Amino acid sequence: MNVYDFDGTIFYSDCSIGFALWCMKRKPKLWVTWVPRMLKTLVLYRQGKVKNYRLQREMFSYLTQIDDFDEQIEKYWDKYESRISEWYLAQKKEDDLIISASPACIIGPIAKRLGVNFMASEFDREYGVFTNNLMYAREKAKYIIDHDLPVIENFYSDSLADTPIALCAEKAHLVKDKATTVVDWPKLDPETLEKVKRKIDTGWGVHLR
Repeated sequence: MNVYDFDGTIFYSDCSIGFALWCMKRKPKLWVTWVPRMLKTLVLYRQGKVKNYRLQREMFSYLTQIDDFDEQIEKYWDKYESRISEWYLAQKKEDDLIISASPACIIGPIAKRLGVNFMASEFDREYGVFTNNLMYAREKAKYIIDHDLPVIENFYSDSLADTPIALCAEKAHLVKDKATTVVDWPKLDPETLEKVKRKIDTGWGVHLR
């Protein structure tokens, strides 16, 4: 089984942010009802006053205000499905697993189009809360271990924050250059490893450019 991160790995850019921008163009009310609150939470997060989980919850809260979500998400993927990386499409298999911190309601439709399995953060669009753990960093590895999944032959990600799940794979690969270049997962020296640990704890990904 091969396992893939999604945003920045097999899809160029971040689909959660992309879909938010898509909705803001079509639902101008979000500029008043969501953007100011989101920016305030981001400032508080930067100041260390709120946790990453709270930041992500606020970020995804715009989904509670999209009354025609099913229609909009399909239109979004109609336009942006073409951003799926060519290298991935060339090697895609039916037993592939996409595992992503983005909401399942956004990842699910594109995974269905690709015909592969997925696990993502479950976000309740009615109540604006997570109904499982945020699928980020350690939680990805925990999911693999807890569910006794088949051996991971290859793991792919654009972020060193995914080192915990990379260590679960027989071979790990780092994706660079806007999701176009695949290289071997780097050997982490003590200084870089410490940086990775700090970034995992604070909730921001670690990227190599």
